[in-house]
Amino acid sequence: MIINRILLVFAALLVMACQNDDKRLEEQARDAKAKELIFSNINKGWNFATPALMPKTQAMVGNWTELRLFLTELNEKPQSSIGAFQKKAKALSKKAKDLTNNIPAPFNKPQIKARIAVLTTKINSINLYINLDGIPDQKVIANVVDANEELAALYREFDETVRKSEIPKEEGEADMIRMLDTARAIPNTPPPTTISPMQQMQKNALKKPVR
Repeated sequence: MIINRILLVFAALLVMACQNDDKRLEEQARDAKAKELIFSNINKGWNFATPALMPKTQAMVGNWTELRLFLTELNEKPQSSIGAFQKKAKALSKKAKDLTNNIPAPFNKPQIKARIAVLTTKINSINLYINLDGIPDQKVIANVVDANEELAALYREFDETVRKSEIPKEEGEADMIRMLDTARAIPNTPPPTTISPMQQMQKNALKKPVR
C-alpha cells in the first residue's frame, strides 16, 4: 500500500516535470521565433544610402578622414545575427561622434555642425534601441529612415555652402567692404587744430588785461 502511494507520488511528479519541460520548450520556441522575426525586420529595414555630391564638393570633403570612415562603416551591412547589428550600431555611434573632428575649413560652420549633431542623435537612437533587452524593431527601422534623411540634409548643406562661395560679389561690393573696414580703423578723436603765428599773437593780445 505504501509502495503504491510512493509510485503515485512519483508518477505525479514525473507528469508535472514533463509538463514544465514542455512549457519551457514552448516558451523557448516562441522566444526564438520572436527574435527571428525581429532580425528579419531589422535586416530588411537596415538600408543606408550615401547621397551624391557636386564634383567640387566631393573634392573638398575628400580628405575628411572622419567622414570617410563613417560612410565606410555605414555602408557595411551586417548579415549574420542581431548581435552583429548591435556591434555595428555601436561602431556607427562612435564614428558619428568623430564627425565633429577636423571639419574642413569651408564647412566648419554652425549650420553644418547643427546638421551633424542631428544625424549623430539619430545614429545614437539606433544604438540605444537595438541594444535593449526587448528590441523595438520598428523604432530601430524608423531611426534608420530618419538617419538617411538627415544625411541627405547634411549633404545638401555641403553643396549649398560651395554654391554660395562661388556667387560673384556685385560690382563695388568688395570696395565697399574695404571702405567699411578702413572706416572702423580710423579713430574717432579729431586731429588737433593748428593756428598760425599771427592768430596766436592776436589770441595773446586779447588775453592782456586792460589798464
